Amino acid sequence: MAGDKKQVQAQDLKIEGSTEQSYVSIEGLRIRLAKPLEFNFEWVGNDKVVNQLRSSWYSTGKNDPPMSPRLVGKPGVGKTVLAYAAAKMLEIPVYFFQATSDTTPNDVLITPVVIETGKDSSRVEYVASSLVTAVLTGGAIVFDEGNRMQEKAWASLAPLLDSRRYVESVTAGVVIKAHPEFRFVSTMNDDASCFDLPEYIQSRLQPQIYIEFPPRDEERQILEANLPVVSPSVLDYVTDFLQNAHQDDQRYSVREGIHIANYASKFQRYEEENGRHVTPGQAVLLAVERVLGVRETRYIKQVIWREEEASA
Repeated sequence: MAGDKKQVQAQDLKIEGSTEQSYVSIEGLRIRLAKPLEFNFEWVGNDKVVNQLRSSWYSTGKNDPPMSPRLVGKPGVGKTVLAYAAAKMLEIPVYFFQATSDTTPNDVLITPVVIETGKDSSRVEYVASSLVTAVLTGGAIVFDEGNRMQEKAWASLAPLLDSRRYVESVTAGVVIKAHPEFRFVSTMNDDASCFDLPEYIQSRLQPQIYIEFPPRDEERQILEANLPVVSPSVLDYVTDFLQNAHQDDQRYSVREGIHIANYASKFQRYEEENGRHVTPGQAVLLAVERVLGVRETRYIKQVIWREEEASA
């Protein structure tokens, strides 16, 4: 750690303010904190990956720091939901950071913001990122789509992700040792649109926990949990569509399935209210075409054709 900077232990700091806005003071430097986020996320299905994530965070004390895992999988398989749900089980505040190719070191640490206080006057306020807020408060940070961020920003997090567990803000001139309850997890998409992580960051983001497409029964449960008002028949058609697509090595996930089932249900109910009968299969066929395109309807047509053959 740099000797000329203010060095503090996060657990020794006092959080001030209200639930609407909170601050922390570090030797006269007042830093505004981010707010934790509350979502109605529920992890459905594979308990093994939940336990793998929670075990990586397990700590018996000072000489046994938690690890900094990464969740890897195709877009839409539920990495963010898993990270949030597992963190909430620890009963600590959960924060999110959305990584992008434009993310800078200041974005992930502490940013100075000029606030006008009058016609010819202003002041500088220091604003902690959601990650630094989690470091200070003993929360969990879900660092979403981490492999969309470039190396320069990752470099500023290197000491936080190993046994040193601190962040250093050059802008604010402070070094903050992470709260013992601080937990980190990054989600990463397994696709060609992302950057390769530098090796020194890969070696710190361990273990790698892979999230696969769920089996049919779990996929059906996830759809139902997210769309409780959608009819079972529509959910069945969408689940069969997704399973057919998976077998053909297509990338469509439950996320696309939710959009398809939601639109199919709305379309069917709207048509029925206006005196036009639409079967669940017809509604899902249209929804697939509108959400993914005509070419992808072949996977739902396979389901409908099999039904027609069975009833013939």
